[in-house]
Order: sequence, then C-alpha cells, then structure tokens
Amino acid sequence: MTDHPSFREMNLRVFQGKPVPHVLFQPRFEPWFDWQLKFGHLPKQYQGKSIRDMYDALGASMRYVHYYTGMPDPIVRSFSPAVKIHERVTPDRTVRVYETPAGALSETSVLTVDGTWRLVDFPVKGPDDLRKLRWLLTHSTYSFSVERFEQGSSFVGNRGEPQFWLPKSPYQALAQQWMKFESFIYALADEAREIEETMRVIDRAYDQLYHEIVSSGRVRILNFGENLHAQLLSPRYFERYLLPFYEKRAGQLRAAGIFTHIHIDGYFHPLLPYLKDLPFNGLEALTPLPQGDVTLEEIKAHIGDKVLLDGIPGVLFLPTFSRDELMNTLESIVDLFSPGLILGVSDEVPQGADAEEAAERIRMVSDWARTHPDTQGATD
Repeated sequence: MTDHPSFREMNLRVFQGKPVPHVLFQPRFEPWFDWQLKFGHLPKQYQGKSIRDMYDALGASMRYVHYYTGMPDPIVRSFSPAVKIHERVTPDRTVRVYETPAGALSETSVLTVDGTWRLVDFPVKGPDDLRKLRWLLTHSTYSFSVERFEQGSSFVGNRGEPQFWLPKSPYQALAQQWMKFESFIYALADEAREIEETMRVIDRAYDQLYHEIVSSGRVRILNFGENLHAQLLSPRYFERYLLPFYEKRAGQLRAAGIFTHIHIDGYFHPLLPYLKDLPFNGLEALTPLPQGDVTLEEIKAHIGDKVLLDGIPGVLFLPTFSRDELMNTLESIVDLFSPGLILGVSDEVPQGADAEEAAERIRMVSDWARTHPDTQGATD
C-alpha cells in the first residue's frame, strides 16, 4: 500500500476485508476517562484534555459517537400525546411514572457513588404489568435522527467510522431494561404467551427505526448492543427468541450494505457453537481468560470468518497483572485474529484503574499496534 488511510478508512476496510497498513486499535476507554476526570485523577500531562484530545494523545481510534462524548444519541424514543409521564426528581433519585389505560408503570433510578444513574426499580414488576407495557410501546416511536448522527460523525471525525448501537432485542430489552431479570425468567416460564406477545410488540416498535436507518444511506457500521451473557439465557431460549430477531434485523441492514457486529460480554462458553453462524459481520467484546470463561484459542476456533472487535481482557490494564502479561496477550490476539481484527479492550478499560498506569498501558498497546503490520496489509 502506498497511501496511509485514516483510522476512519481503516475501520471500514477491516469490515470490507481490504488491507490496512497496521493493526487498528480502538480501546473504548470513555468510561475510564470520564471517571478519572470526574474524580480528578488524570495524570498531569492529560489534564485539560477532552475525550478526543485523549484519543489523539494516545494514538488510538474511536468507535461510538455518543458514548460519554456529550453528543446526542442518533436514536430518539418519543411518546404520543396519549402517554402521560410524571417525574419526581431529587438530587439522588428519580421516579418516573407512565400512565396507561390499564394502570401506571413506575421506575426508579438512583445516583451511585460514582456519579452515574442506575435503574434500581424496573417498570414491569410481573405479568400483570405486561399489558400496560404493550400499550406504552404501541404509543412509542423509535426514530433515527440524521442530524444527530451527522453531529456525532463530525465529532468523531477521522478517528474512526462513526457508530452507535441499536435498541436491544425483545428478549434482552425485557431481561435488562423493562423487568428485573428474576421476574422476567419466572414470567417467561409461567406466562410465556404474555411474554411472547410483548416481544412481538417490542419488535414492531422498531420497524420505523430500521426503515429510517436503511433509507438514510448514512450509516456504514452498526452495533447490536445486546450485552449477551450466558447467565441471562439458555441455548434453547437463544435459539427460540434471539436468533430469529437477529436474522431478521441484521438481514435488513445487510441488504442495505450496512455492516453489523454484536456486543457479547461476560461469560459465553455455552454460545460458542453459535458464533460462526450468527448473521453479523463482527463480534464485539468477547472476553477471554483470565476475565472471561473461554480461551483465545476457543474463540478463534468458533468465530469463522467474522471480525473480532476487542479481545484484550480489561483486567490486564490493572496493576494486578504485569505489563509483560498484557503485551504477550496482545501478540497472541494479533497472531490469531489478524487481519480480521479491530483490536480493543474486552469489555472496557476498568473505570477505577490507576490513571497513570492505565494510560501508559493504553499508550504501549497503541504504539505497538501502529508499528505492527496487519497480516493482510503487510502482503498487499
């Protein structure tokens, strides 16, 4: 190769199967940077820098347009005038109530010691609330804002192909966002028809969103932000409830020329046999030992020709592990997965990781990646 493409160009080329001059490193350290900034722990040489400045200083590529960047989410959820919403807000607690003809749904979020909001009381408490949720969803709209996407795209610039994640599949939305997981699993066992009908309503609520994304012609790579974890589902549920949704929605995007990847973190050993046949171009955040429950070699044996995004266990950015362990793992990842690799951190750089040590390790990986030829790029 005679030219030197930008990180943005390289990002797309990896998905296209085209050569790149060196390994592309996208560490996704936004939450770590935000935490260090919030509590005043950034090393002196990085104080006063923005998230973009930090990526530039460390020579790394960005992935998401709205993740701890201050940019708006390109996906907008709105409600019809029929939906009445009430909020009670205190400095450390927010209670939101959705009024429906069948009764109210209420959710509570609290401010954690780390200064982030966390949902602690979910809107759907049990099967009796599912009819209320279906009404709320039929009076909700998910839409794609081209203006917001372009704003985020300009923010990211040439640091990477601008991306965002789609709303969760119906199963994951119920299991992680609308219901406490225990309540969801019991309801799925005891009131399967109610749950399945609600899943269908959630899916239909996404129709307009997918149509707008496809028709916009703006988006090149998208993430299915599923946060899949083996403890949230069985293989039987995975086949019955998640695979059909993935095939349908990823198929829509693929037909429009949009590349996709899915976020799988935590433990996923039971899902290994499914990985190579998933309808996505890439797999994000697969976390190997010593943090996850699989080896790098097991991942390699099961992902087929898909792009691996990330791969470096996040714990290797902690002083618990030596720098040599980090660099040895890095070399193994590149040897196994390049050129179908966008190197990054699985799942992310830990927020509370020592600022100076973590920044130095990010810089070490970045320097190594920029001087290490991509396997395909080195021969083209």
